[in-house]
Amino acid sequence: MGENTRNGKAVLVVSFGTSYPQTREKTIDKIEEEIHLAYPEFALYRAWTSKMIIRKLRERDGVHIPTVSEAMEQMKADGIREVVIQPTHVLNGIENEQMIRDAAAFEADFDRILLGAPLLTSQEDNERVIRTVLEDAHLNEEDALVFMGHGTSHFANSIYAALDYQFKDMGYPNVFMGTVEAYPSMESLMKLVCQRAPRRVILAPFMIVAGDHAANDLSGEEDSWKTMFEDAGFQVECRLKGLGEYPGIRRIFVDHIREALSKKGKK
Repeated sequence: MGENTRNGKAVLVVSFGTSYPQTREKTIDKIEEEIHLAYPEFALYRAWTSKMIIRKLRERDGVHIPTVSEAMEQMKADGIREVVIQPTHVLNGIENEQMIRDAAAFEADFDRILLGAPLLTSQEDNERVIRTVLEDAHLNEEDALVFMGHGTSHFANSIYAALDYQFKDMGYPNVFMGTVEAYPSMESLMKLVCQRAPRRVILAPFMIVAGDHAANDLSGEEDSWKTMFEDAGFQVECRLKGLGEYPGIRRIFVDHIREALSKKGKK
């Protein structure tokens, strides 16, 4: 991280973070690797937004992941003049807005700060994401595929219900979207899936990493979506694959950097 600073340009990849090293290697690390391959002339920096996860890694593993502010300070010290900040956030919610505020405090320290978009920003993004995850799903008509999004109190949470509608609109009536912390809730999902009456329910995370929520809330052996659907009489399969594991998803983040670089103007 942070090599190749001679030309004064850098990409800062900002993720929520995860304390699960195996899923991090397959998701966040892979996203960063592909960004670096696509833009080798830019030094690559990392920051995470979850202070709880940063603290856990420091205490458990002795590893320090910088916050956005710390990464901006490091780039300033390294002589970086132009920064593209690319989040791996799914949507422009609380974490992404805080990232923007943290970066804005450093506007005077750089010639230009460009912001790449989160995963789901445009209608084209939504369609690309849906096609990517469903090409890999190999569903039959007797299955129901249920995605678990994180959910947020931010108004951007409406994207999850919109995606549920868009699945159906794009010809996938047996695909459902819910959230673990907001709406659509598990209660809503259960009613809709029961109406569909599938032979099998396939559960998958709709998060960049298949971390704590995937291991516990989705597929855990107690009070999880898995056990709730099993208790309702369904055969359940869990596919713990984070969005960052899909090459098509990683390409969207690379494209968002290209779009940010194409924007004119300073800062």
